[in-house]
Amino acid sequence: MKKVIVLVLTALMVFSIVSCGGSNSGGTEGGAITIGASIRKYDDTYLTEQRNNMQVKGNDLGITIDFTDSKADQVTQNNNIDIYITKKYNALAVNMQERSAADVVINKAKAAGIPVVFFNTEPFPEAMDLWKEGVYYVGAKAEESGLQQGWAMAEYWEANKSSVDRNGDGKLQIVIISGEPGHQDAELRTEYCQKALEERGVPFEVVAQNTAMWDRVKGQDVMATFLASTPNIEAVFANNDDMALGAIEALKAQGYFSGDRYMPVLGVDATEAGKGAIADGTMLATALNDAKNQGYAVVQLCNILANSEAPTDASLGYKLDGNYVWIPYVAVNKDNLAEF
Repeated sequence: MKKVIVLVLTALMVFSIVSCGGSNSGGTEGGAITIGASIRKYDDTYLTEQRNNMQVKGNDLGITIDFTDSKADQVTQNNNIDIYITKKYNALAVNMQERSAADVVINKAKAAGIPVVFFNTEPFPEAMDLWKEGVYYVGAKAEESGLQQGWAMAEYWEANKSSVDRNGDGKLQIVIISGEPGHQDAELRTEYCQKALEERGVPFEVVAQNTAMWDRVKGQDVMATFLASTPNIEAVFANNDDMALGAIEALKAQGYFSGDRYMPVLGVDATEAGKGAIADGTMLATALNDAKNQGYAVVQLCNILANSEAPTDASLGYKLDGNYVWIPYVAVNKDNLAEF
């Protein structure tokens, strides 16, 4: 009888070990996956669209996603991520407030054995190299969106030069409203919109540039300042739709988009409000920064890594470029707006 009891107890112990075993099983119940998703700031239109799509994909996969708002503060983000690690979540999805702080996140996650998928704010390559097996980035190549802005403006210039070149000097005078200083999207969009104009042979000069931190109200303020201090503005390049929409409001206050007073304004993201501005004729063009597919790819990649699997193109559903997943931009204007 004692032998039977011992055998039963031994079997129960083995069953318990097997049931509770497996790497990175904390923060879950019944084997479900839990992702800690740190967002740079909730009051950003594009990031809100991406967050909503992440939740849709999480629901589809039966994954729990714990979102937190870093409120554009790196210390707050670090604290939120520390809580995720303490709770032993299965994976982290991180939209860095400061890309230079990614190495700290990676080292902490690596020590805890929790894979990290960064998105929207790309860590420096040196940080990505700290843990090749457990760190990935999902985003879009920002230079593509800058090129698409420049190409759209070049086409408009070529077709409407006499009306665009209001001062008749043969040059396109542009202003640039840029995003957060140091953010790769802000830097590359600003650089490549100008490169596209150069490639297309459009003579231009940047007569003013300032940051509006991706914000619509700040974009309106910056544009109002440009209009008050800078003569001969002939086109507006904004690093995102929100700032472009702010610029449009400032232009409307000065009588633009009424009668024959028009100013070409270009954005990036193809948000719902941005597409609405193209439809009503106040925004010339934008570039779709695919929040849906980026959000889906982030969650799918977290799911694969949380299950201790190596992602492939087939399992992810998107093409991998080493530890990067690039979702292409798509040019959006009045001619193809109905497709979106």
